[in-house]
Amino acid sequence: MPRTKGDHEARRREVSEAVWRVLAAHGFGGLTLRAVATELGATTGLLTHYFPAKRDLVAHALDLLDERTAARPRRAAGQGLAAVRAALLDILPLTAEATASNRIWVSSWDTALADPALSEGHAEKYARSRARLAELVASAQELGELPPGDPARLAAGAQSFALGLVVQALLAPAAFPPAHQVALLDDYLTSLAGGSTPPPPPPSAREAP
Repeated sequence: MPRTKGDHEARRREVSEAVWRVLAAHGFGGLTLRAVATELGATTGLLTHYFPAKRDLVAHALDLLDERTAARPRRAAGQGLAAVRAALLDILPLTAEATASNRIWVSSWDTALADPALSEGHAEKYARSRARLAELVASAQELGELPPGDPARLAAGAQSFALGLVVQALLAPAAFPPAHQVALLDDYLTSLAGGSTPPPPPPSAREAP
């Protein structure tokens, strides 16, 4: 009996889930056709139907990571500086799920840097994130919660701070537990606001994950 389109899509979802499990366990350094085939309980020959080469597998894994990250629940944004804070908290490894996702992201950097096309794709993803953050910064400036200045530049600084904190928290989780990460972020935002204490965030955003 020939396989239907539904069968094909179901199989592709199974393959994607296997790719994700390999990423979660081994990062991009352990992502191979053989590893995914073993996780799937299939042959590498079957996988070449979906990924003719290793680069196709890596590209799919990056898309999958982007989709998973975008689908993660987000904090109540509020407005102004509280919205900036919520967006930055969503970047940090404050929960087991966010930690796993960030581990995979960081492991993907070396892979992306070795391939100009993949590197460009990564750069575009971070650029989109900065653009969204710049809109929130501009809103906080309009409310007088952040000083005047180029919103894009302030957003770039804030994103860089958050990504740097991500790396430190992943490498030294005992030194950077969730509560400490939140405190450091609040210190940064206080400094960014010119030394004044930021307005209290909504209750859902105030709780350390």
